[in-house]
Amino acid sequence: MLLDYASLGFLMMGLTMAFYVFIYIHDIPYEIAKKRNHPQVEAIHVACILSLFTAHVLWPLVFIWAVTKRKPIEVTVHDSGTDVDQYLDRIAELEAKLSQLEAQQTSQPVEQGND
Repeated sequence: MLLDYASLGFLMMGLTMAFYVFIYIHDIPYEIAKKRNHPQVEAIHVACILSLFTAHVLWPLVFIWAVTKRKPIEVTVHDSGTDVDQYLDRIAELEAKLSQLEAQQTSQPVEQGND
């Protein structure tokens, strides 16, 4: 008689654990969405619950839905404080150096080899 009650208790514990594991697996997309700050977390949670009643057809779609939304990337723009006049001065310097190099090149005779 004691073994009958013990086996019944083990059976009930096993079924309860299987039920909770089943629910935990179905909430994985919700946990992923919550961790990734998905904008539609609650809708994903509802879809996870609905997938329990639709023979698990929705679960892969909900999982893809939860994973596809990426975390927002934080972008910061730093103003280096440079002025346009500095760029114009630098361009003028480079143009002066270029004209000096062109003058040197034209003043040197071009040697042609007779091979």
